[in-house]
Amino acid sequence: MKIESIGVTAYRIPLEPAFRASWDPVPRTSFTSHIVRVRAGGFEGVGSGDAMPGLADCGGLFIGEDVFAFDRHARVCENLSFHYGRMWPVEVAIWDLAAKIRGLPLWRLVVEHEHQADSTRAQQAAPLHGDGAFAAGRVRVYASTGERVSAAERAASAVVLRDAGFPAIKVRFHAEDPAEDIAVVRAVREAVGSSMEIMVDANQGWRMPWDISPAWDVKTALDVADQLSRLGVYWLEEPLDRHDYRDLAYLKKWSTVKIAGGEGNRELAEFDEYLAHGSFDVLQPDVAWTTGVRRGVEIARKAADAGVMYTPHTWGDGLVLMANLQVVAACASSGFGTAPFVEYAYDPPNWTPERRDFMLASPIVMEDGWVSLPDAPGLGVEVDWDRIEEYRVG
Repeated sequence: MKIESIGVTAYRIPLEPAFRASWDPVPRTSFTSHIVRVRAGGFEGVGSGDAMPGLADCGGLFIGEDVFAFDRHARVCENLSFHYGRMWPVEVAIWDLAAKIRGLPLWRLVVEHEHQADSTRAQQAAPLHGDGAFAAGRVRVYASTGERVSAAERAASAVVLRDAGFPAIKVRFHAEDPAEDIAVVRAVREAVGSSMEIMVDANQGWRMPWDISPAWDVKTALDVADQLSRLGVYWLEEPLDRHDYRDLAYLKKWSTVKIAGGEGNRELAEFDEYLAHGSFDVLQPDVAWTTGVRRGVEIARKAADAGVMYTPHTWGDGLVLMANLQVVAACASSGFGTAPFVEYAYDPPNWTPERRDFMLASPIVMEDGWVSLPDAPGLGVEVDWDRIEEYRVG
């Protein structure tokens, strides 16, 4: 079946009160999703992510091509991402379209494709058990907070999140003096004891365009990692610039806290560099932001072969979250990718499933620490086009 049309539309909701993202010095008063729609034979696939500039002029690179030419589509998206920007939502939409044509959940189509593409690894899908993040059609998730709040507020929220069923929480750093942020982690640990894993995101891997503050040096990162180790922190995320492969490897060697990162790197070769240098214990490339489905699975397999966890960044809307959960499920059911949990952006009252998933007919909810994957074909979630029309940009 051939791709017949492709297009992208932006939808923006106001945020009142504003969302004070720890990685952005400017409070966010709106949230925009760019949704791409790909059609063929009466079916439609969707993906969401960045603005995808240039797609309007380059859609012809996909129109008329076989929907199921996944490797070809990944290569085209890599070319477009080099020339224009992050185009991976297009590839996600094509996978969603293909899975709907086949009548399969996206993760099952990925497993089928991987087994067909690599006969040396061909096998029946591994049984769905309770080890790692995936079990019996569910993905285990951790609460990924995002706002700048006081130590007392974050400690109180951690207790609420633990009691809601989350097995772990991610705390964001943002202060000029890391000691202030370490005090927040200490307060969280005192509040939850050993009943919850704690991760820390240092937010040093990349910057917003208007943020020119320097990243930590390796001495600062090592000192912070040492102090977090005493607080029983599970991993330290993005402690250095995303291209500082050697210093990240040095940090990983000497740190007793796992080192995580890679959410913002754009090239497959960059992840090969991470693995070659031994830079990370945990790799976090986002399917909708940095890799697409095909490359995401490829990176996850390489990570598993190197003894590195794969648990992707998912901060975005509900389509972004579900795309990543589907890939995690595909990897786990194929016998690799054994991370204990996956990111679930959640920081009430200012970041909730209703805000995050505003384009969906129903938000993606967590129950007892797990998100159940839909049985419906493709991503398995439905966009409420009528309701979000009022938020359409332009």
